[in-house]
Amino acid sequence: MTARTRTNRQWRKAGVLGSIALVHGCVFALLSITQAQPEVAPSPVIEVELFSPIVPPPPPPPPTPAPTSGGGAPAAPSVVHTPPPRPIARPEVVAPPAKAPEQPLVIGAAPVAGPTPGMGQGGTGSGSGTGDGDGDGPGSGAPALILRGASQAEILPLVPPAARRARQSGRGSVSCVIRADTRLEACRLVSETPEGFGFGDAALRIVPQYFRFRPPTTASGRTVEGFRVTVFVQFGRP
Repeated sequence: MTARTRTNRQWRKAGVLGSIALVHGCVFALLSITQAQPEVAPSPVIEVELFSPIVPPPPPPPPTPAPTSGGGAPAAPSVVHTPPPRPIARPEVVAPPAKAPEQPLVIGAAPVAGPTPGMGQGGTGSGSGTGDGDGDGPGSGAPALILRGASQAEILPLVPPAARRARQSGRGSVSCVIRADTRLEACRLVSETPEGFGFGDAALRIVPQYFRFRPPTTASGRTVEGFRVTVFVQFGRP
């Protein structure tokens, strides 16, 4: 037997012994783990019992009312009659009386002077100062009456250029003397609103050109001369 064969056998024996030792070690380890684990007690069993609820008995029916003695029908319910409310008297609203228009003040002039003073400032009479005119105070005769005014078509061409450029509306008031032929003369500017646009000058051109008035007359029908009337001209919307 050679030395190599002997050595191989020794290695084989050593391998077998090592394998047996390893197997025994694994077995001992498995036994130790199995013995070390404590036993777990089983969970208790919970029993559930189902039952139906107890239903209470229904309440007894209400007692039947005993019939009333007498046998008649029950009395009707009482009815209280409330009187209707009294109407409230509303105060009567009375409109204030309308103020009578004031007559224009006319100062006439008598054609012939007299020795005694006349009626002075008669409402529509032609006598004034020391004359013996036929004026008999206010309330007689006829006042001045407008016969014609200016239309928008007649006013539009005479609108002041400054007001036309600024699109400004306004008015002008003019005082004139009524002639016997219903035309106006001796006109003068009274006011213009607003100022600075030329409404006054335009009104001075429009009024004597287009307006016509019947002059006032006395109680005897005589025309009152020199009577002034104030006329205003509106340019655009007021």
